[in-house]
Amino acid sequence: MMTADPALVITIARSWLGTPYHDQASLRGVGCDCLGLARGVWREVVGDEPFPIPPYSRDWGETGPREVLAEGARQMMPEIMSPKAGPGTLVLFRMAPRAIAKHVGILTAPDRFIHAYERLGVVEQTLTTAWARKIAFAFLFPRD
Repeated sequence: MMTADPALVITIARSWLGTPYHDQASLRGVGCDCLGLARGVWREVVGDEPFPIPPYSRDWGETGPREVLAEGARQMMPEIMSPKAGPGTLVLFRMAPRAIAKHVGILTAPDRFIHAYERLGVVEQTLTTAWARKIAFAFLFPRD
């Protein structure tokens, strides 16, 4: 599978900066959550989403042992080892030790990433050591 140009992924992700946070939404400039940001970037880089995302509760990540986000990403994106993740890579974060991965971001530089965060909306920020330690999975966007 050919992968998308990381510069294109980053340019599109940055076009979402400032989008307000809105649970389960995926509309640039209107509202999105972290998954909605990834879905929106997918639509612009790859094309139509391959399957609908079912509604999910705000506490979905605390309700089971399955790596739901990683399983979904594996169906449509090549997985890479987290230490090899570079700019343009979709990363999944574990927000607590031994919890499932439930937060999504896109790396923009070795030390920066974009994500949708509840009170901030879509922001680009430093990938601090604390954030980097939380990366559990990494995936590349395919090319359409």
